[in-house]
Amino acid sequence: MVKPQHNKHNLNELQKFKVALKGLMLATKSEAHFRFHIVAALIIITAGWLMRVSKTDWLWLIAAIGFVLIAELFNTAIEHLVDLVSPEKHPLAGKIKDISAGAVLMASITAAVIGLVILWPYFC
Repeated sequence: MVKPQHNKHNLNELQKFKVALKGLMLATKSEAHFRFHIVAALIIITAGWLMRVSKTDWLWLIAAIGFVLIAELFNTAIEHLVDLVSPEKHPLAGKIKDISAGAVLMASITAAVIGLVILWPYFC
């Protein structure tokens, strides 16, 4: 039996927030790559705190971290959706998953460059 989905029109704001938080917790528990990016984010946040980066630098670092985590969440959702609609192997399903993973890679590379540009002067 299929479990009924949440109807966002029947939920109050607190319930909607709880549903979104549940999604974050599901990703954290079930997705190793998401956990990896969380650990990387904590390392960058710790480095920024220890180096006493400026407020502007914090904005860039937090935006870069958020960019990667959001990309990873979308990638996870896309992969699950593809698995739902195409449980059997299909070349197009594979392409969709590869492109989605490529988006995470691009977000990660972009964030790494931002991190290097921001943090490098603090090392010198």
